[in-house]
Amino acid sequence: MDGWKRNLRILVVCQFIVMSAMTMIIPFLPLYLKELGVTNPQTLSLWAGIIFGANFLTAFLFSPFWGRMADRHGRKMMILRSGFGMALVISLTGFATGPVSLLILRLLNGVISGFIPASIGLVSTNTPKEKVGYALGVLQSGTVAGAICGPLIGGVMAQAFSYQMVFFLTGLCILVAALGVLFFVRESFTPVSKEQKTSTKEDFIAVTKQKPVLSLYLVIFLIQLAIMGVNPLLSLFVTELTPAENVAFFAGLAISVMGFANMMTAPFLGKLSDKKGAHHVLIYSMLGVAMFSIPQAFVADIWQLIALRFMVGLCLGGLLPAANTLIRLHAPNGMESRTYGFSNSAMYLGTMIGPIIGGWIIANVGVRGLFLVCAAILLVNVAIVKLKVLPPAERLFMREFHQKKKAASH
Repeated sequence: MDGWKRNLRILVVCQFIVMSAMTMIIPFLPLYLKELGVTNPQTLSLWAGIIFGANFLTAFLFSPFWGRMADRHGRKMMILRSGFGMALVISLTGFATGPVSLLILRLLNGVISGFIPASIGLVSTNTPKEKVGYALGVLQSGTVAGAICGPLIGGVMAQAFSYQMVFFLTGLCILVAALGVLFFVRESFTPVSKEQKTSTKEDFIAVTKQKPVLSLYLVIFLIQLAIMGVNPLLSLFVTELTPAENVAFFAGLAISVMGFANMMTAPFLGKLSDKKGAHHVLIYSMLGVAMFSIPQAFVADIWQLIALRFMVGLCLGGLLPAANTLIRLHAPNGMESRTYGFSNSAMYLGTMIGPIIGGWIIANVGVRGLFLVCAAILLVNVAIVKLKVLPPAERLFMREFHQKKKAASH
């Protein structure tokens, strides 16, 4: 088997394990805070929001640094650093004595996180360019599958064991994934020479000189802003459409069907981006998400919402994989991981700000207005791709297409 195919298969399994493990703990974080002594409802919701966002704050700040380290020491090394580090920190979270210690551990987890972004970097740089879209689509499927299964597994384990025990089991799962990478993943890597070592500011200037990298960072930020502006707050809308006793089930179903649809189409859309161009897949996928988001503001029945969330999921599989493929194609040689490091920061920033802005929109225009605002953000994003990303991406795609055609004729 080709080395890139072996790496891809192993990393899909490892990403599934890591994402399942990380999302196991999300459903009961507020309940764990109660167990740690936070009983006032207002204080509890405040602490839960801060602790949930803390991980993304430090991940946003440190992602460029780890990208630079990846270019110096290898992407596999960064996967192992994150895997073993998170296994330790999450296990220690089971020993938290109060909200402050839990917050500190979540901040620390964000500092050392990056298993999935580093895996994307390794796959994209060790896969033939003409197969990058397909590989990143398959990798996305593993991540989404883990995100679907994790909360369910975590809920079952939290009922069967103590919350503390779930943190220990989560740490163990991540440790297993890190060991899988250590023993079975092989990386072809050429380190950056000492003369090329630069500061974060110099790195940012260098990678954003390469058009359309800066525009792609903005595109990734807006994608996450729009998607995360809705997802964490969807249960508020479900309460309007279904009896109170069914809210948890239907909220989970609405999120799960979107994840299943995403998982189904990500490999296909990735392969399509290799054939037709990732820039085209990105544009039409965003248009699809926007068009299926608008009617969600007017649904009168829970099943209408679930059907539309499924259609959104079908299109989601073409967003981040296509954007990451474009970043790989336009990243300066020898700076691929640093380029991904800044894009990961943009993604984490959107993930962190999205729910905050979504909550503010709901407070001012209602939950139905949120779907319309997020659709408008995605339509603006389509315009950015057409104006800033499409021209250089089209030129690069056509140049490589003609080169491959010329080589095939010889």
